[in-house]
Amino acid sequence: MRSDTPAENVDHTAEAARLERTAGLYPEDAEALLLRAAAHLELAGDRPAATTLYDRLLATGDFLEHPHLIRARKAANLWEYDHEAEARAIIEGIRVAAPRDPLPWVIVAEALESHDELEAAQDTFTQAAYLLVPSEGEPPYSTRPLLFGRHRVRRMLGLPHDDWDALADTLNTAPVPLDELHDPKRVWSLGSSNPAELQAEISRLHAELGTYREALSRPFPVAVLHWPAPELAELVADYPALAEEYPSYEDHLATIETSLRELSASGTPNLGIVTGTVPSYEAFAASEGTSPADPTLLPQYATTLAARGRAVPWPPERGEACWCGSGAVYGECHGA
Repeated sequence: MRSDTPAENVDHTAEAARLERTAGLYPEDAEALLLRAAAHLELAGDRPAATTLYDRLLATGDFLEHPHLIRARKAANLWEYDHEAEARAIIEGIRVAAPRDPLPWVIVAEALESHDELEAAQDTFTQAAYLLVPSEGEPPYSTRPLLFGRHRVRRMLGLPHDDWDALADTLNTAPVPLDELHDPKRVWSLGSSNPAELQAEISRLHAELGTYREALSRPFPVAVLHWPAPELAELVADYPALAEEYPSYEDHLATIETSLRELSASGTPNLGIVTGTVPSYEAFAASEGTSPADPTLLPQYATTLAARGRAVPWPPERGEACWCGSGAVYGECHGA
């Protein structure tokens, strides 16, 4: 599906089937592709089929990169077609597991919120904030939906502002303050006969829509290709013509960090790293009708991996492991 296809023209069932077929061709990307397929099935109204895809993914066990995200999506989906007890059990399991990824927290908290479980939603957002929002400095971009969602739920509950609500206010880039966007009385203004009230509400809705569009339109990262040491050794052994691109593993790692820092200094946003494997690269070369020995194929391969959702944001968050796989903290490794 083209990225510029209007939403009303999307055949969600057909798109889900296409993504499932693509997942069969690229097993290493099956998780990301099947998650997108399940989302299309939900939009098509076929929620049982979406649950089947989530179960299919969860059955792969230890090979998953984002098991908590899949469980959160499954719980939200189940609740929408009257499997509330199972959804609640999954949500409680996620809260106990306390994942370090903000997205599962946002999904389950919003599921609780959409079913009028406001106290439970507020508790879930707050638990995630304690876990993921640093006590000093600006929080990572990925945690903003946690803070905004928490602010919204607390506003509906009539709770006073606390420090995290104040932080959410400072992070809000919309022209309308969060207190207005999250005002529980806004719904009444939609039924008003006062043109000024209606116009004010339209302005607030435009601002809210702009915030959502900004979050959804973040482009695929400008991704730099990383080969783990065994994969790089195999690549250069099988395709000696690429030795000029990769004189040594140490040079390869240094080039990645240098390239990303130069891109960052030039103002390029949303940088990332994708990790290649020789079988995946060979399959990509075959699909392009090109020899894997062609060095001009390497940036295309990196872009394709990023488009499939394989990119890891750079630089890593404070305290996270280095992207190179050494196991050391980034700030003590390539981020030193």
